Amino acid sequence: MELQFTLDTMMDVAKKICTTYPNQKIFAMHGQMGAGKTTFISALCKVLGVAEATSSPTYGIIAEYKGFYNNANVSICHMDWYRLKDAAEAFDAGVLDYLQNQNNYCFIEWPSVAPSLLPNNTMHLHIEIISETKRVIHIK
Repeated sequence: MELQFTLDTMMDVAKKICTTYPNQKIFAMHGQMGAGKTTFISALCKVLGVAEATSSPTYGIIAEYKGFYNNANVSICHMDWYRLKDAAEAFDAGVLDYLQNQNNYCFIEWPSVAPSLLPNNTMHLHIEIISETKRVIHIK
């Protein structure tokens, strides 16, 4: 699947992903620096009912949020692996605890740092810059 969006239509695309893949919980976000990974994860968090402001956990590696989606409380984990060196460092940071908890939604930025830690059921979203205001997501 391929979806194009702008800042104005990003929420619609985030809703479409959540409704099209209702049982999907782990999302690996790929894209170059500035592609909009963090911004799109923020949109997904809003769709999942997170009321607080979200931001990239670049220095803390993991941020946790609570939301309310489909008449249920949900736990969301936003991970940014950019500063990690490898899978061993990601493991030491405790990422497997989140990835193995089937109740968590997990959004991972820079998953290429430790691809061996991603479960087989991970959905890969590749964000590509089309122009300054337009992006396309390739879902695999």
